[in-house]
Amino acid sequence: MSTPTPAPLICVQIGTPRPLGCEGQMSAIWKFPVFGKVEVGREGLAGDAQADRRVHGGPEKAVHQYAFHHYEAWRKRFPQAAPQLLRGSFGENLSTDEHDETNVFIGDCFAIGTAVLQVCQPRRPCWKLDHRFVAPGLASAMQETGWSGWYFRVVEPGTIEVGNAMTLVERLPGAISLADFWRLFHAPGVDADALSSLRGLPGLASNWVKKITDRLSGAAANDDLGRLHRATP
Repeated sequence: MSTPTPAPLICVQIGTPRPLGCEGQMSAIWKFPVFGKVEVGREGLAGDAQADRRVHGGPEKAVHQYAFHHYEAWRKRFPQAAPQLLRGSFGENLSTDEHDETNVFIGDCFAIGTAVLQVCQPRRPCWKLDHRFVAPGLASAMQETGWSGWYFRVVEPGTIEVGNAMTLVERLPGAISLADFWRLFHAPGVDADALSSLRGLPGLASNWVKKITDRLSGAAANDDLGRLHRATP
């Protein structure tokens, strides 16, 4: 079992919605660094906002983190977008050099500053990534690799700032990594035992419990291709 060592936050970011490209679809994927103490409440960071509350935001998507070291691989895979593929450009609120999908587990609780955050679900990439970077296939590639980051719920509100250590304070019995969760959910066919095990993971967000229930009922893992693909105008 991989356990991340404490690591300092290298960025804290917030943003508000703005038009995405010439189509005018609103998105809050653009985030900007903030320094000094930032309040973290049940709905996320003070000053942060979401454009489409149907799929973003809320207590179980309060804070988004992305692994900083993935960006180098994305720049190599999508060289045309490399100048834009910089820390924070996927819309994350937090980043460190240590944490990624292999050593962060569903249900993990991390102390950061005076706040405690719990990992409750992976991020599901969407077509807005392709449009944001003018990089067709980026969202699909993110889904294939599982390098999509994760969302926290806020267990204890508080304040955080760049340089605060992100420290694992609790790992629940039976927990699995985000990488394993992603692999098992998207595996071909329906492994009822594996999916039932995922559904019962302590700390898992309620929307993922429903997704897994639907999968057990016969829905395809990738039944929402509209989430990944939308023609660029």
